[in-house]
Amino acid sequence: MLYLCNMNNEVAILSDKRLQNAARLLKVVAHPVKLEILQLLGSNGAMDVSSLCEQIGSGCEISMMSHHLSKMRDNGILHSEKMGKQVFYNIAEKSVLSLLDCLDKCDLI
Repeated sequence: MLYLCNMNNEVAILSDKRLQNAARLLKVVAHPVKLEILQLLGSNGAMDVSSLCEQIGSGCEISMMSHHLSKMRDNGILHSEKMGKQVFYNIAEKSVLSLLDCLDKCDLI
């Protein structure tokens, strides 16, 4: 088993199944744009593809943004709601934001 540090500086032991799920989650969000999407949605709440691209700025393509959002939605990180022609995305499980807090405290980045 692997020991991981949680936000309370206590050592947690994850079962093999939870380790596999954690690895899957980390693979899904292991991209700077995906992490920025989590930050934006965590700060702003639900946003559509165009608004996310606008916030991220230069180099953001709608098609790539849609791909990132779909991948995170398909893995349960985000949920989507269609309103008219627009699809709004939000974080499905708010506790995933603690991953960003943990990364912020990590001396390796």
